[in-house]
Amino acid sequence: MFTNPQILNVTKFVCVPLLALGTFLFLYGFVNGFYNVLGIGYGTIMGGVFIFIMGLFLVATEEVLKRRKDG
Repeated sequence: MFTNPQILNVTKFVCVPLLALGTFLFLYGFVNGFYNVLGIGYGTIMGGVFIFIMGLFLVATEEVLKRRKDG
């Protein structure tokens, strides 16, 4: 199952920094009591997870279409 590594690589390089930044902002806001920063961190984490899920969905859809076309 080596379908499309470009989409998976782009997803990886986009989501990991977003998740790291979001986690940092979330913890910073939680520890220091900055609830606005806490919300921004939480939103950043959710954005990274959403992008990751969409990337996996694109790869899975492409594989299903390729199998349907071949078989």
